[in-house]
Amino acid sequence: MKRLFSKLALLGAVALSAFAVPASAGTPIKVGYIPVLGSSALFVVDGEGWAKSAGLDLQLVRFTSGPQAIQALVSGRIDAYVAGVLPLLQARAHGADVKVVTAASVEELEVVARGKLAEALPKQQDGDVPVSAVKTAFDTFKAEQSRPPRLAAQPAGSVPDTLLRYWLQKRVNIPAPLTNTVSIVGVDIDAAQQAFLAGAVDAAVLREPALTVVRSRLPETRTLATGHDLLPDQPGSVLAIVKPDAPEHQVWSQKLAELFVKATTLLATHPDEAAPFVTKALGGGILSEDILKKALEHSASRFVSDPARIVEGVRQLQDFEVEQGLLRKAQPVDDLFDLDLWRRVKQ
Repeated sequence: MKRLFSKLALLGAVALSAFAVPASAGTPIKVGYIPVLGSSALFVVDGEGWAKSAGLDLQLVRFTSGPQAIQALVSGRIDAYVAGVLPLLQARAHGADVKVVTAASVEELEVVARGKLAEALPKQQDGDVPVSAVKTAFDTFKAEQSRPPRLAAQPAGSVPDTLLRYWLQKRVNIPAPLTNTVSIVGVDIDAAQQAFLAGAVDAAVLREPALTVVRSRLPETRTLATGHDLLPDQPGSVLAIVKPDAPEHQVWSQKLAELFVKATTLLATHPDEAAPFVTKALGGGILSEDILKKALEHSASRFVSDPARIVEGVRQLQDFEVEQGLLRKAQPVDDLFDLDLWRRVKQ
């Protein structure tokens, strides 16, 4: 076996892809993921049977937040990761040799409002609210309700929490401390949607399919900020692999990346074909395929695989986390990405 690995290393990327089936057969690849639409490429790869046909034994491990998945990654319990990119910088800070090999999506997250906060927004086209009007709505709500509006996000250190704080401070220009203007509630993904639907919070950072769900159940839902408003080319989900250059991972890392890119292309061009696999993974017997189809169609243009597209956004958000004291020091962002592997995949 060692001799085979040595030969594979010498043959290079193309040969690695060709030898992926026999070399990886019977070797479980544990992939941690977050149950959101940004992870759809993974569901397609698994559901279409592409991984099995390529000799890859994928074992999908579900987590409810990026930091939770990072704990598993750092402890060696997963081999690959499909979720938000920012927590990976923390993993590298703790010594984990993990690399982003492909992007999965951009501009996933949006901020939506309901109830009195939504009513405080100007009566104009939804999703086109000036940041000045957002600040005015927050102030109006606080004056009328005698409390700041409650905004749901995921736990501190997650992409939704960091991005929400970045938007509030850098784009809406709310001065510190934020607690004078808004109250941020950190909960897991499902709880954020449930809290919004139940009226326990006034706004939430959500992504598909939660966005389609809440808009179908609460037509009065207003968009405070689109994904582009939050940050152009906002970093979304990615495929990251632990030690992609290690001999035991080289035999499957490029093949998995190839399949992931293939699935991402399908999602961007023919989202209806991906709907059954996404429904099975995310529906849980609750969400219909019709809801998932709408969510996928709404997100089709956001499914992108080029990791170079999100590098600058990652750098901006990491600088913000350091500025806020959420990270002790910045990690070299370029070191997080294996752009050479993605280029080989795209050849």
